Amino acid sequence: MSGQSDVWRLSCFDELPSTSDYCLNACRSGHDAAGLAVLARRQTKGRGSRGRTWLDGGQGLALSVVLEAAQAGPDALGGWPFVASLGFYDGLLRAVPAAQSRLMIKWPNDLLLDGQKVGGILIEREGGYVLIGLGANLAAAPAQNLVARPVACLAQCGAVPDVESVARHVLDGLALWHGLWRQKGFASIRAAWLERAHPVGTPLVVQGGTTYEKGHFAGLAEDGRLLLNTEGGMKTIATGDVLLMEKGA
Repeated sequence: MSGQSDVWRLSCFDELPSTSDYCLNACRSGHDAAGLAVLARRQTKGRGSRGRTWLDGGQGLALSVVLEAAQAGPDALGGWPFVASLGFYDGLLRAVPAAQSRLMIKWPNDLLLDGQKVGGILIEREGGYVLIGLGANLAAAPAQNLVARPVACLAQCGAVPDVESVARHVLDGLALWHGLWRQKGFASIRAAWLERAHPVGTPLVVQGGTTYEKGHFAGLAEDGRLLLNTEGGMKTIATGDVLLMEKGA
């Protein structure tokens, strides 16, 4: 898995409603969709996690890929978000190396630039396939009044290559980390993810549904669940929205 050309069949479109929907339809068509990668230079109905809409500030990355679910690592439980975020992180850094000290992964798979969201990942299952949708603000971020939280764009770190070049860097990153997952298991993915994520001790709030937990990031369980050190003791969290808090908050 040394390069994306060995793994992916990249199709580029000037405009699509949703790259993930395009891949979803391909999975349902009855043909082998594994290895499909779809890039749209403009996406009109992008989808984010938990039913949210993904807003593009213009000239952003809208990329979705299809993999066989059976191609996971030997201990696949919960591994896809971490593999995807590592590939995404490394791909954006290859595109703009100056972002090195400013880019960070937020559990489980958002990308932050200077603490503000710059990229997100949507992971879905369809039959025997896993679909991974990746969106990033490249040249510009959506207007702040249109989004709930502060957002950033990669251009804040320097010149950004053409979106197809960025996509190919991300595809290389996905291929690399997916291959390492299969070869070495989730422990190696977990260790690499922790090196690129918010540091242990970061104040966090996790919320979702009736859940509201406040504490400090204490690492990852062996299966990737979030460990949160709270006033009531250590909590292990499988899902939820994570907010990074200012120290002392």
